[in-house]
Amino acid sequence: MASLLKIRPLQRNDIPTVTQWARAEGFAPGVGDVSIYRHTDRQGLWVGWLGSKPVGCIAGVRYNAAYGFIGLFLVIPEHRGHGYGVELWQHALEHLADLPCVGLEAASERVSDYEGWGFAPASTTTRWQRICNGDLLVESESSNCCGFQLLEGGSIPAMAVQSYDAMREPSPRPHFLADWLEHPAGNVLALVDDKNSCHGFGRIRPCLLRDGQGWRIGPLLADSPQLAELLLRRLIQSHPGVVLLDAPGGNSLSAPLFKRLGFSAVSETLRMYRGEQPGISLSEVYGLACLELG
Repeated sequence: MASLLKIRPLQRNDIPTVTQWARAEGFAPGVGDVSIYRHTDRQGLWVGWLGSKPVGCIAGVRYNAAYGFIGLFLVIPEHRGHGYGVELWQHALEHLADLPCVGLEAASERVSDYEGWGFAPASTTTRWQRICNGDLLVESESSNCCGFQLLEGGSIPAMAVQSYDAMREPSPRPHFLADWLEHPAGNVLALVDDKNSCHGFGRIRPCLLRDGQGWRIGPLLADSPQLAELLLRRLIQSHPGVVLLDAPGGNSLSAPLFKRLGFSAVSETLRMYRGEQPGISLSEVYGLACLELG
């Protein structure tokens, strides 16, 4: 029997609907995130339809010929239990079938399901939260930026940041990162030396919580906890409210830093990969760009 579900590429006018679904699920989507996913891989986001009604979505985004990531996977509550999620899942896997490595973030209750599809656990990702009210001002002893120049927005040397990111993420992502860092929502900071080499960078952007608006930080990468702290303090000092940050388990230095700064762990997911597990160290990654795209 033919399925009633029709899977179609996500269109621009689907973005508000998908964003609201993600908000209702507690994903806390950042402003502009879904449009950036779409621009990264226009063939890698889909919406499932029953007649004229959208009922679910998934992203299976190809960063390049070596790496892809599955996320933004959901079916709205009233249409769960009918196999529509499996159809979306299979569609995304087929799109990424030729890649050596595919990643995802798994909720604890879904880990065994993903293992059945060939995904293996890598490390725990922790979501940290803090209510900020201007109390995390930059401390005087850190005000000289540890000998580096602190640059913002358009003054940041893009290639330096791209090179820094490529050495610390599972796969280079120049197309995605350019869109991510140049998006007008939020603020980007980078620490650069006198040779224009990057030693850390981070982005904060507004996000949609279930009951209002907050802020998400990501990525946050730095040579050391001291530099990560400086970037973190600078990013949030003018952004009061709920601040969220997703930290990979591969960095053992992140949890002590966030705890000392008053962040609390509020949830966990498990990073999983199918195929070749990335061999790169995450010891300088303090915050992921987003759980939905890796």
